[in-house]
Amino acid sequence: MAIKTAEPLQVRWNPEQPIADVTRMDEPAIPPELLEEIEELREKFGRELVLLGHHYQRDEVIRFADKRGDSLALSQFAAAEKDAKYVIFLGVHFMAETADMLTPPDVPVILPDHRAGCTMADMADIDDIEDAWEQLADICDTSEIVPVTYINSTADVKSFVGEHGGTICTSSNAHKIIRWALARGEKLFFFPDQHLGRNTCYDLDIPLAQMSVWDPEEPAGGHSPEKIRSSRILLWRGHCSVHQHFQPRHADIWRERIPGINIIVHPECSFEVVQKADYVGSTSHIIRTVSEAPPGTSWAVGTENHLVNRLGEDVSAEGKQVHSLAPYACLCSTMFRISPESLRDSLRALLDGKFRYRIRVDEETKHYANLALERMFEITC
Repeated sequence: MAIKTAEPLQVRWNPEQPIADVTRMDEPAIPPELLEEIEELREKFGRELVLLGHHYQRDEVIRFADKRGDSLALSQFAAAEKDAKYVIFLGVHFMAETADMLTPPDVPVILPDHRAGCTMADMADIDDIEDAWEQLADICDTSEIVPVTYINSTADVKSFVGEHGGTICTSSNAHKIIRWALARGEKLFFFPDQHLGRNTCYDLDIPLAQMSVWDPEEPAGGHSPEKIRSSRILLWRGHCSVHQHFQPRHADIWRERIPGINIIVHPECSFEVVQKADYVGSTSHIIRTVSEAPPGTSWAVGTENHLVNRLGEDVSAEGKQVHSLAPYACLCSTMFRISPESLRDSLRALLDGKFRYRIRVDEETKHYANLALERMFEITC
């Protein structure tokens, strides 16, 4: 069955090109005095400051993180730090929003560069979602539709699902959340990442024929009323700009080059790529699987390259080989906006009692978004 999806970037890969030349991208050297200044500034705050570093962050920034992890785990860590008076999130905007929702109101959450957004989150605009919900109400009973949003979404979208009886999922708990949603309603409306939704639902034995992609630029998402009524799963037309680059052929090329190599990918990859993989899971699952694998094994990993490169360095002493699944650097360009310079500037401003840049979620949005988060915790605990 043909799947309506965004087209991946087409890249020609010369199979004779040395592996080392295609799996990493060298980044410009950072002046040591800049890193020293950041270290000195950070020390002035002690335990009153918590620095959170997402796995996709660049090496010269994440080195300063007190905690590394996925977005939700980092926000929960910050919320649990009782001595924290300030939080700096080395990630992107929606992550800082989640941290602001979970931490006390008097703890400012700072994003060093306000331009560090998320293309996937931006694909699910709250106005478009509310418009889609109104259109669905003209076609079917929306009380039988359970909306679920991926954690990689704006606070407005999280608030929407909270207000409409839905919840939030992560790539780690998507199976459990979607089971819950389908037990509560006749349909699932999943956004913003169509691939995580499709891959998870298919893994739960839901046929592709029962899934439809909602195109916000088309009336009724691009479908007839009959198609909407017959679809059990409605997937928002969104994707991750990093994971969209991976192609099924990449897995074939690695298997030709290194017989016995293990292919492990993130569920934000396309359905066709996931079907080629040996293992599929969240970033924490990828890290754990490769770290616990037998010495001497080889891996091609389909996720962001900063994570892949650090993972490869961490397990190299065991004789493991870790490569990026794609033949070019898959970097999160918006995450890359958090630079050592922007971190330094935020620390300088904080030392002067200023917040550069503080991320705030208004109280009404926070109320319903936290309701959605609470449902998720109840479902998965």
